[in-house]
Amino acid sequence: MALICFKRYRMEVNLLAHTWSWPGVPSGYRLFPWDDSLLEAHAEAKYASFRDEMDAAIFPCFTELNGCCRLMSEIVRRPGFLPKATWLAVRLGENGGPVEPCGTVQGIQDRSGLGSIQNLGVVPEHRGRGLGRVLLFRALRGFREAGLTRVFLEVTAENHGAIRLYERSGFRVVKTVFKTVEAACPDRSCP
Repeated sequence: MALICFKRYRMEVNLLAHTWSWPGVPSGYRLFPWDDSLLEAHAEAKYASFRDEMDAAIFPCFTELNGCCRLMSEIVRRPGFLPKATWLAVRLGENGGPVEPCGTVQGIQDRSGLGSIQNLGVVPEHRGRGLGRVLLFRALRGFREAGLTRVFLEVTAENHGAIRLYERSGFRVVKTVFKTVEAACPDRSCP
């Protein structure tokens, strides 16, 4: 197997340095705060958001729904899991009821007391509507309500749309890291 190296950025934001106007949820969507009954819906949104993206080559669990279910289970069992910073976006049907999970974000407080954003993802056909921004800001509000002052995340350097969102939201690159993974196909055409 060939090795592929992915450049990733660690980005951080100081929650005390910003006074944001919190964006509203786009019409036709609803956000749900964390509840144990939503674990599978989070996994479905994560799978649909990441399965065909470059991050699936770095994190193979994104390529299978069961892998995303296992990942969600692991996240919520971590000692620093923050329900207040964990949200699910759902598309609403004509009758106003939930139809499909289409976005997800999870929050964790790490051992050093920093907030960590995990797997902010929006299903491709729902991108460009502000859902990523709303999910990000709900997570940031949850970290702030939990008393945290700094939040970080990692993003693949080639994910320009995500980087723009994070920079517009006050995040700055603080470190560059490289993640090397084995790939079944050396031309990087793998999911």
